[in-house]
Amino acid sequence: MEHDVTKEVSDDQRQVAMHILQRLGEGGQPPEYGLHRINVGNESYLRVLEDEYFRGQLRVGSSFKLVQGYFGGGKTHFLFCVRALAWSYDFVTALVELSPAECPYDDALKVYQAVARRIVQKPEHLHAPPAYGIGTLLRNLVDRHVQRVQATAPNPGPKAKLQAHQEVEAWLTRTVGRAWCESHSFRQAITHFALAYLRDDIQAEQKLEAWLLGENIAVAQLRDFGVYEQMGRANAFTMLRSLLQMIVALGLPGTALLFDEVDRNLSVSAKRSHIIGDNLRQVVDLCGRHQLPNTLFMYAVPPEFMRTVVPDYPALYQRLKSPVPLSVRSPQAVLIDLEKLDLAPADLLESLGKRLVEVFEDARGCQLDRAIQQRNARVLAEVCAEAFFEVNHRRLFVKTWVDFLFHQLVDASSELSHETARELIRVGHQDLINVAPSDDFSDF
Repeated sequence: MEHDVTKEVSDDQRQVAMHILQRLGEGGQPPEYGLHRINVGNESYLRVLEDEYFRGQLRVGSSFKLVQGYFGGGKTHFLFCVRALAWSYDFVTALVELSPAECPYDDALKVYQAVARRIVQKPEHLHAPPAYGIGTLLRNLVDRHVQRVQATAPNPGPKAKLQAHQEVEAWLTRTVGRAWCESHSFRQAITHFALAYLRDDIQAEQKLEAWLLGENIAVAQLRDFGVYEQMGRANAFTMLRSLLQMIVALGLPGTALLFDEVDRNLSVSAKRSHIIGDNLRQVVDLCGRHQLPNTLFMYAVPPEFMRTVVPDYPALYQRLKSPVPLSVRSPQAVLIDLEKLDLAPADLLESLGKRLVEVFEDARGCQLDRAIQQRNARVLAEVCAEAFFEVNHRRLFVKTWVDFLFHQLVDASSELSHETARELIRVGHQDLINVAPSDDFSDF
């Protein structure tokens, strides 16, 4: 068979495509960049979130959504999609992985610390890594305000820069410093951190950043800045609410908090389970009130969470239980069920496979025989959808398909038989079990 021809693509396009292949081919994980190029099956959920929430509800209030899906069933991938959607509306985001060891949801302080470390705005450039952390967010915000004021000055120069600093300082003192916030100490910490950065007061900046990150710093060192509270488990949830309130006070549209339950084993003690249930009930109740302004709070769990944890807490069960999942006909529903997607399993995998052919061509600078590869995608999708493995079939499909396309590039395009596809799936399944028996990494 005649070998495939080369294809001309831009450097940016090729780099993004190579990143996608690397993420999918190595671990079946969603890419940081270019997610829209391979996203299929959940578009109806994303459209509802965009039309009903980012364009409407989240401009004046907040909302809680429970994302349900089996491990390896696309929860992390979906949260990545929601993060990209939130960024397109200039929302600040924090995607946090919850686990009993590092960040249990029943430990409010660890949850706050994780959010403060992971909070981020949309990267300014295509390949720029996200600039995580509350300190980085505030520094970038101050820089942009200074640049914006300088850009409007009639006579650029040292005087314009000085005037810009004075105007931003006045904004921080008179507007941000007077904004409504549940915690006086938190508002003061945000305001004085920004002022310290503006004034090049590095020592004050470092102390206040440590407090804002939830680190153990003596309050005596911060009293001169109006910070009188020690952050701990007892007030961490108040501090998290205060963070969301100050995000809006700083002139940003809002926040998307995306929590991903990454631990397969949901068997927790009765005490911990009660705290988790109570914390979620509080969040659901607060959504829609001014205490969580312009906030999307999304919590991703496996289906057994609704079957084994929530029913023990009637108050929470009544708030989360819905006869139908989120859709155009029920945009107010709490549940987003990733087992109910826009496409049937085989059709979803086939569509994903076709998109990956285009990504592969961009990454490798080649042009495969599209007709053959589309038929091959259908064969592998059907075989993969028929198999029911402990490791989810979507992750198995993308890893196997990417590897298969590399073989096609070397040996030229050829038809894939069902027998060969079954063997590829069998080998791929065994590889996934050997690499990740606990399945504790991000799902596709």
